[in-house]
Amino acid sequence: MSTLDKWNVELNEMERKLRPPTIGLVPYEPKVIPLTTGEDMLVREARDEEIPAVLEAIKPLLDHEKDYYDIVAARIYAELLGKLRYRVQDEYLFWGLIDGELAGIVNGRIVNAKTGMSYHTMTLKRGARVGAQLFAAKMEYHFDFMNQDEVLIVAESPNGFRRWMIEYELESAPDRPHELGGVPTFVLTRALWEKHKGIKNVGLRPADPEIIKANEIMKPIAEIHV
Repeated sequence: MSTLDKWNVELNEMERKLRPPTIGLVPYEPKVIPLTTGEDMLVREARDEEIPAVLEAIKPLLDHEKDYYDIVAARIYAELLGKLRYRVQDEYLFWGLIDGELAGIVNGRIVNAKTGMSYHTMTLKRGARVGAQLFAAKMEYHFDFMNQDEVLIVAESPNGFRRWMIEYELESAPDRPHELGGVPTFVLTRALWEKHKGIKNVGLRPADPEIIKANEIMKPIAEIHV
């Protein structure tokens, strides 16, 4: 074995050790959500090869202070890199797509079999309740796909606090640190999810094959409306 081959073997072995273990993520079945604008949004899992284009698209938001898009963009940028580089354990990532154009992003991770960690909900098309619909979709993933008992949630903006903490009647859990830092933690329990999901969690399954096809390829994001 040459020196170069030996070095490559050592690097590959080191990379294997660096990657986190997984408890195994259940695939998320795509669904179609009719928006208030009359458009149909497809919610589906992101593919790794799509992530670099989204990283480029959200860079302008790093300086956008309105509604705290700057801190959310910075953090979700790192989280997308973490998923792409296999540096976050059991992270999921969903796109909200309208005719192939990105309308919103949601992500989080599975902490263990019973507890989930919500990361971010980023709306790129305002005025159609995209964020609210995507947040419900990821809670659906935790409870109805991964069969979890609770999700730890924080908010970084007043709007997020209204949408999640107040509308879902989340339980305060200040003694349970969230991975995003010192912001007070709240918990969505299964009981609260069952109480609210009939109104919050909408969408059609199986998704219309034509809508799936229209959103198979993500188009370059022409303009972010925030």
